[in-house]
Amino acid sequence: MNRFVDKVIIVTGAGSGIGAATAKQFLSEGAAVVLNGRRKGRLEETARGFPDNKILIESGDISDREYVFGLVERTANKFRRIDVLVNNAAISLLGSFAATAEEEWHKIMRTNVDGVFYAIRAALPHLLRSKGSIVNVSSVSGLGGDWYQSFYNASKGAVSNLTRSLALELAPHGVRVNAVNPSLTLTEMTTVFQQHGPLMEKILERIPLGRGAKPEEIASVIAFLASDDASFINGVNLPVDGGVTASNGQLNPTAFLGDFGLS
Repeated sequence: MNRFVDKVIIVTGAGSGIGAATAKQFLSEGAAVVLNGRRKGRLEETARGFPDNKILIESGDISDREYVFGLVERTANKFRRIDVLVNNAAISLLGSFAATAEEEWHKIMRTNVDGVFYAIRAALPHLLRSKGSIVNVSSVSGLGGDWYQSFYNASKGAVSNLTRSLALELAPHGVRVNAVNPSLTLTEMTTVFQQHGPLMEKILERIPLGRGAKPEEIASVIAFLASDDASFINGVNLPVDGGVTASNGQLNPTAFLGDFGLS
């Protein structure tokens, strides 16, 4: 597919995981892509094999307002337009509410919420001109609560509801705003879960498809939402979760079906 020929796209957190897969997806479909992340070497790895004239590598911290506005200005100067903003950069935290330091709350919010806010504020004038699209990477953790992830839940809940509100506000101006809400995805961020065998087994029990997502499976949905194929989709928080949110949370009785003559 070549849905993004002549389009210019910013992807934050493009050095690994979902962000890297997303940047590659857009590049493979003809877009010029700005790759943001904190590790320049990882961004260069993402860009390897794609035309230099289609790439702008921007290493920096999206929680830094001046950096973000500068990134957008440099993008516009190089490519003369911005069509899509993908807010993917985020950090996670596992810990109890009472015992986790306040600074960790501010760190999570600076990256996961302020970074999204700054990027949208900076890019919006360009998106209004191009009648472009915003895709935020939220989480199923932005749709409901998790044990011992209250800080992360709060940040992703903010992203999910910001998506809805901006979709209402910007639609009359031709800008669509949507979010993807992945469940467990096999990235660096979830390594702590993947390396803990018993915990991983329990997590996978809650996913009807029985596995975690590959980053490319999330990237393809992001590209769909950003494309003209989704031209009438606006304000959606789309679970890409293997069926997790289809459940009301009650017990899966599979192991006990025989006891009731149902096997």
